[in-house]
Amino acid sequence: MTQDEIFSKVRAVIVDALAVDEEEVTPTASLVGDLGAESIDFLDIQFKLEQAFGFKVPQGDLFPENVAQDPKYVREGKVTAEGIAALKARLPHVDFAKFEANPAINKVADLFTVDAVVKYVARRLADK
Repeated sequence: MTQDEIFSKVRAVIVDALAVDEEEVTPTASLVGDLGAESIDFLDIQFKLEQAFGFKVPQGDLFPENVAQDPKYVREGKVTAEGIAALKARLPHVDFAKFEANPAINKVADLFTVDAVVKYVARRLADK
């Protein structure tokens, strides 16, 4: 499956899960900031991806949980270097370049872009 085919299917999943217009679902669109996703929507997206692509998404594999609760990962409202390293290890499909310049904890949700989902799916399909 090509990147374009993966993107098209991911776009359809996100349009369905978030009830947004197809034009809004661009590679750089943040699921939360640009498309209005809430925590419950992440479960729906995960479920719909499993159906669309035929693989199981392990809990916390696509969207991590509880990173902000660990004091060694967050200090004074910022994700620590150790926290960024842990996120990178858990989320190889996410681009951290902009986040590292300002690792504010309230910006973690912005890491989850349409492109990150596409990269995750491509990696999973390659591992099949």
